[in-house]
Amino acid sequence: MSYNNQNKEVKAIAVARVSTTEQEEAGNSLIAQMDRIDRYCQKNEIKIIKRFEITESAYKDKRDEFDKFLDFLNEQKHKVIVCLDKIDRLSRNVFDKRIAKLNQKALSGEIEIHFVSDGQKIHSGLSAVEKFQFQSSLGLAGYYSDAISDNVKRAFEKLRGDGVWLSKARFGYLNIQPKDEKTKKVTKDIIPDPNIAPLIVKLFKLYATGNYSLETINDEMFILGLKNSQGLRLPRASIENMLKDTFYYGVAKSKKHGPYPHRYEPLISKELFDKCQEVLENKRSRPKNKFDTKDYVFRGLLTCKNCGCAISPETKIKKSGKKYVYYSCTNAKKICKRQYVNESVLLEQVCGTLDRLQNIPEERLKTLVTNLNKSVKNELAINRRQVNRVIEELQTAEKRKSNLIEALISDSITKKDYDKKHAEIEDQLQKLNTELARYTQTGFNREITVNTVLSLAKRSRQIFEGSETKQKRDILSFLFQNSELDGEIIDIHLRNPFNFLLQYIGTPAWFRDVDSNHDSRLQRPLSCH
Repeated sequence: MSYNNQNKEVKAIAVARVSTTEQEEAGNSLIAQMDRIDRYCQKNEIKIIKRFEITESAYKDKRDEFDKFLDFLNEQKHKVIVCLDKIDRLSRNVFDKRIAKLNQKALSGEIEIHFVSDGQKIHSGLSAVEKFQFQSSLGLAGYYSDAISDNVKRAFEKLRGDGVWLSKARFGYLNIQPKDEKTKKVTKDIIPDPNIAPLIVKLFKLYATGNYSLETINDEMFILGLKNSQGLRLPRASIENMLKDTFYYGVAKSKKHGPYPHRYEPLISKELFDKCQEVLENKRSRPKNKFDTKDYVFRGLLTCKNCGCAISPETKIKKSGKKYVYYSCTNAKKICKRQYVNESVLLEQVCGTLDRLQNIPEERLKTLVTNLNKSVKNELAINRRQVNRVIEELQTAEKRKSNLIEALISDSITKKDYDKKHAEIEDQLQKLNTELARYTQTGFNREITVNTVLSLAKRSRQIFEGSETKQKRDILSFLFQNSELDGEIIDIHLRNPFNFLLQYIGTPAWFRDVDSNHDSRLQRPLSCH
């Protein structure tokens, strides 16, 4: 029987709703709801003038999409029908003021509300029993939602108690879904990523030495292969967050429920994690250098050859407005006469050395590569033997520790003797672990390919000249070590293997002529800007 029995056009607003937690409910999608509303309106000759497809929870106070529907409804000058699929599509919160206003509009005859699947209508002629039924339906919808929420909370609490991590696996782990061959049931699990996990371990071990900043450890790990999914360098903040993440030693953290031990294989020990936190805290609390507010190419890289004090930079502005950077000994020991050296003079000398590095004769390159590869190979072989030796000693010490505990349990030794020997073994274990970390780090440093070193050497001046001030300082810090300023001359000491390259190709870019009777200066290198 048609709803339009007075030959008047009846208009309706169709409202379908799903919440984010109900997207997958069978038969309850937005399309399915609209289809049922359409068939109801066609059967009863009701014209739909507006459709609202809402994706938000009906159990929360903030309902922006639902409010848009209410605004449209309030704009209507004539009576309309609001068509929904079921009562729980309207709300599951009996205290929602919006529902009270809609209910009042229906009871006063301004609108009608039809729930097409429930077969229920709210209008001005509603009996007391029908009103009670509607309120009961709203209450049951709210109870259903509360019951689901309670069940979910209990389930999550049990999962946390079992050490289950419910979110995406941490960087260095993989989410997997193995299938049981007998039951054919698919389960979810998290395992260490065989490619990334060893690099995460290496990150913690290297940083725990205290020899790296967050920037330099990121550079080192990028060389070793620690990259994001696009093959790019990780952001500095990501490195810091990983070093602070307790998940790697076995403790997951929930923002709402706090920390709890997880059941997955930890990558590092709690001791190693604590050591990294100590290094982070020490670097954070370290007082900043008074020159840190400005960038200077040679800041922190030079000392005075005469007294050993630092060489400090400063900017001077001439009357013309031009700025010049000068370097001088801080003269903290009060034994030097302060001499200012223009930065351009120092840059000329650096570029002279970079020119020598990049002008390696091609005819000697093959021999050089062969010799360097042999040298690195021999060093790695020696290093591996040392690593194996330390591992064997560690295993022996651990076995002694285990035997010592058994002896104490069996009363073979006194508690006093046990404490003494236990302290000796722990001291030995600590020394062996430190030694192992040093050899492991050395091994990784040696594995930087010879071709990479040569490529950097041959392009060093080009890279240097194309860099900003901070990058120039980083390059010099990478190439040079313990360099001293003698008057206006830099006594440069290159790091390995770059010092070997200069020795191999011949005379350095500037030198003191030891065969002459006068204090020589150098043959002038090319200018550098």
